[in-house]
Amino acid sequence: MERPEVLLENVDAVYDFYRSHQQNRLQAWGAYALLARRYFPRISYAAGAREALREVIAQRRPLLIAINHLSENDPYTVAAAAWRSELRRVIGRVRVLAKDELFAEPVRRRRIDMMGGIPVFRGKDHGIRAVNAAGQRMMDICAERIADGDGLAVFPEGTCNDVDPAVVQAVGSGIGHIAFRARRLGAEPVLVSMGLSYGPRTDPGVEPTKEQARSASFHFGVPITELPARPADIARLVRTDLQVALDGACAAY
Repeated sequence: MERPEVLLENVDAVYDFYRSHQQNRLQAWGAYALLARRYFPRISYAAGAREALREVIAQRRPLLIAINHLSENDPYTVAAAAWRSELRRVIGRVRVLAKDELFAEPVRRRRIDMMGGIPVFRGKDHGIRAVNAAGQRMMDICAERIADGDGLAVFPEGTCNDVDPAVVQAVGSGIGHIAFRARRLGAEPVLVSMGLSYGPRTDPGVEPTKEQARSASFHFGVPITELPARPADIARLVRTDLQVALDGACAAY
């Protein structure tokens, strides 16, 4: 299928394409490995988390990976952390939600597509009413991909945290609706929280330095294999669990 232009007015064609788009797994592995040579994140795990994560991956359970959002550098440091952690085994089988503007430039779009990107049309960029139908379609597509066995990585805060990098900001209900819809399709996603810290920063509104980005701290929480029934309860669980992981990332920096 020909790649459609990622525009809000083209939303049906966009999500028809990303419903079936398959990334090149070998290329994805190469890209993640390259980023792991540029960045050297510190990886830590909660007690029992590494073994539990290894087990659910071996069982081929789809992962719903939640990461706090601090910087425009995050996609690169997260990719490096994936390569240097137990997530290496699922590289090429995880979709990543990314804001639509990142798909505008052809070269960048090819990279994002190769890394499993799915565009998100955000209300803060286009207006809440304008993106409502697109958001519903996006959540359906994500749920269907999870039901097919793919993982999904999400920054559930929706935007960079420029308030307090040590505190998870409000989590929207979207991640809860995706998990809820995936379960209605017969999938049982496993929540994996990845706390991210670039260390103490005097001004969270300023991007981390290159050195801070290169040495980010990531902390994995214990995977949660049984999620609540309601989307709002899932979203609340995500925020609570992600805060625990973020505390671990800050402590390990």
